[in-house]
Amino acid sequence: MRGLLQIRLSGALVACACTLAAAPASAQGSYSPYDESPAAALARYVRTLASEPKDFEALIGAGKAALELGDAQAAAGFFARADEVDPRSPQPQAGMGAVSVANGEPQAALPYFKRAQQLGASVSSFACDRGLAYDLLGQQSQAQADYKLAMAGRDGDEARRRLALSLAISGDRAGALTTLAPLSAKGDAGVARVRAFVLALTGDSNSAVTAINAVMPGASAGVAPFLQRLPSLTSGQKAAAVNLGVFPGDSGAPTYATATASSDRLSGVDSWLRAPSTSAQPVQVAYAQPPQAATVQRSVAAVQPKIWLQLASGQNVDDLASRFQRLKAKNPDLFEGIKPYLARSEDRARLLVGPFRGSSDAQIFSEDLKTVGVDAFRFTNSQTDRIAPLATE
Repeated sequence: MRGLLQIRLSGALVACACTLAAAPASAQGSYSPYDESPAAALARYVRTLASEPKDFEALIGAGKAALELGDAQAAAGFFARADEVDPRSPQPQAGMGAVSVANGEPQAALPYFKRAQQLGASVSSFACDRGLAYDLLGQQSQAQADYKLAMAGRDGDEARRRLALSLAISGDRAGALTTLAPLSAKGDAGVARVRAFVLALTGDSNSAVTAINAVMPGASAGVAPFLQRLPSLTSGQKAAAVNLGVFPGDSGAPTYATATASSDRLSGVDSWLRAPSTSAQPVQVAYAQPPQAATVQRSVAAVQPKIWLQLASGQNVDDLASRFQRLKAKNPDLFEGIKPYLARSEDRARLLVGPFRGSSDAQIFSEDLKTVGVDAFRFTNSQTDRIAPLATE
């Protein structure tokens, strides 16, 4: 455990003290045109994908529904497949940004939002999620500007809640409570919980405990330690604690109160979209409560070729291994955690890194490589290519 004091919030604490944004706002209330739960929407979209695996709208809808259910890994898989279907659409990019935010990886999220904007998305369409990314980075003024922009759109209520929390993190208690007033006036169910966090963030943990007891009598015993420690955290840690349920251990490193999945851009997602057979069958979705999560028990598409980046090619495998060692030694930060693979075909061997979740992720890493003078080429393997990890030690 590396000496960390891991603080895991109980189910009751998550329910009453509120992991306010278990799913980023881009997923909330926007996964379906029908009056249905996110679980029902996910099941419906997956049934569509069982017969039409390249249905773009179903992939986007499934990603948003999975995010709302708190399953960031599944969401990442759906958005990555949508990006393969239509790499010129901004929606998969905004979705992957939301996934990164949900995973507590704000720095990784920003390039996705930038790419979504370059592809034509209005900033207001992802501003609520980008605002949270800025909050997690401790950049409260930028976060608040994004929340204000998002308040006029479909994520308006969630943006208002997040703005109140951000203002409280900045020390503006009066502004935070004023921001919540319109939600209070219409009886918004989340206001009492946000108000408790606002009070705690601004140093009034006793009033925060009283507010929690008003929402859920007797629950304050489990919540009080969490609320009392909030004022001592850094700005970014405060944002992570009240928005994602992420609380730092003694070393200052964050610990997750709710389970999250890695959004490593080199992670494989084929398991989410691999069917045991090519025939379309009814799809079942299982749910675990709390916290909400969904797992697609067989999924929606046949095995697809994977996307890689080719760093070099040749006949001599030892030369390729040495080439990778030199690249890694020269650029250790860039190649941290990157494993080399060898693809063999009849005429040559290829030095690869990957696989990537989608074209855009491969492009991002390719651009990173160019900054250090390394040219990489996209390579999509065929079923005849033999790919295996390359030993470099």
